[in-house]
Amino acid sequence: MPALSSYHPVVGAVDVAVVGAGINGLAIAREAAHRGRSVLLIDQDDVGARTSAISTRLIHGGLKYLERLEVHLVHESIRERNILLEHAGHLVHHYPMLMPFVKTNSRPGWLLACGLMTFEVLSLGKPLPCSQILFSKQVRREYPSVLAGRLKWGGIFHDANVPLTERLCVELAIDAQAHGATILTHSRVESLVRTDGRITGLRYRDRVTGELSSVDAKIVVNAAGPWVDDILDLAGSHPRQMGPTKGSHLVVGPFPGAPDTCIFFESPDDTRPMFILPWQGRYMIGTTDLPYNGSLDEIVIDDDEIAYLLRAVNEFVPAAKLTPDDVLWSYSGVRPLPYVADLDDPSKVSRDHEIIVHDGDRRGLVTVIGGKLTTHRALGELVVKRVEKALGNRPGPSPTRTAQFPGAPEGDWLDYRTRFIGASSLETAVATRLVDTYGTRAAAVEALVTADPTLAEVVDPETGAIAAEAIHAVFDEGAFTLEDVVLRRMTVGLNSDVGLTAAPVVADVLVSHGAWTREYADAELARYRDAMRRFMPRALRSNGAARATKESA
Repeated sequence: MPALSSYHPVVGAVDVAVVGAGINGLAIAREAAHRGRSVLLIDQDDVGARTSAISTRLIHGGLKYLERLEVHLVHESIRERNILLEHAGHLVHHYPMLMPFVKTNSRPGWLLACGLMTFEVLSLGKPLPCSQILFSKQVRREYPSVLAGRLKWGGIFHDANVPLTERLCVELAIDAQAHGATILTHSRVESLVRTDGRITGLRYRDRVTGELSSVDAKIVVNAAGPWVDDILDLAGSHPRQMGPTKGSHLVVGPFPGAPDTCIFFESPDDTRPMFILPWQGRYMIGTTDLPYNGSLDEIVIDDDEIAYLLRAVNEFVPAAKLTPDDVLWSYSGVRPLPYVADLDDPSKVSRDHEIIVHDGDRRGLVTVIGGKLTTHRALGELVVKRVEKALGNRPGPSPTRTAQFPGAPEGDWLDYRTRFIGASSLETAVATRLVDTYGTRAAAVEALVTADPTLAEVVDPETGAIAAEAIHAVFDEGAFTLEDVVLRRMTVGLNSDVGLTAAPVVADVLVSHGAWTREYADAELARYRDAMRRFMPRALRSNGAARATKESA
């Protein structure tokens, strides 16, 4: 599999230029490239760096859409979840969750049970266990901490999750490039090019030279997520399209009464769906859903959101007694939802997508609104079919429906995992981490260690990440900044201190092995520490408090 090169200057023209390397843009670029189209994918940040990085990390079958009778979304979600389980099994896993049936729910237990059974009928043939109803003795035995043992019945719903959405995004980019796409990250689109009354390309700021460069394109796809209106602004005045809502999650360590499986329940404040999610040895708590009109560049959780999320958990699991001091870090972002005037309840905005094929003096431009992590591939297929029609072609069947992800083995994932760990020359813990993070691409990381045994150095004791991963990130997976390396390639930035301790070690590795200059590495270290403040990590909060105390003494 060809590497995702760290830099590709664009030469000549392309069929499709996709603006935005979030999950939607990645899916569109991958689909178009698989169909043999020449593609440029461009983003002002890294792949999957913003909206796609703040999800609840679920690959869900669309159970919640049943209530709104959006059966087409349910069918689509089930199909796409099953495709991911089959073709990205190293990243997407079975994920059971408890749905408690309690009197305080806005929906009666019998209705929720009927919903689960209806969903099972729609999911016939799925590669997951069937949902089941738990009654008094079993639910109290298996979930004694929920409502302090007062829970009388509930349902177990079998769905899926993607613990490392960062790796999912990186592999989509790798696959797109392997099929001919050019990936340009950290390159801001400055203007759209208009020729003979239509959009014919774009101009962008080159990340290396800082100069303006341009590319001609038969079609420009605006898949910029929350920044869709910013790209439309480049084409002239237009009605507002995006009405983003803010979502925030907390990350905490294991706590008293913490469940072994995900719990999907209602907030005691406003009946909004809530989750307690076991994840990477810790727990995610989410999520909020608030109208948002602030800056898209700096989005952080606020004290009210923290209180809202902790209050819900503490009421549902009384033994938890979580406080803001228990929060390791948090993450916040906005959902790219369509604009709705006078919105009073963000949860009522449809999660379906909209594809706009512009006409008039915007002919040649296609805009994507909405989209979800689970159904990204389906959205990419639909958009590219519209693009093909706009180019005067008849689109055929989608090649990505059966395409393996770059890190997915041909056979059973668990069998491959066992074989890799058993055959690896690396320590078992290191081999296990590598295969769980990179799938079959772990072999390339191991090869680096074989060539240079010093790259077996552990750079983060908490995760067990090794130096070879940093070299692999830069030379084989397109990482340009330290944040790209630590957070989205190695995923060390998902540890308890968001990679703050590991970052200097990783930077030193890149300098000592000739990937970066010392000057560049030092600048990146400063940028990394500043960038991590958006997660409000406890490590920085504690340091800040200690400094304040020392200065006041």
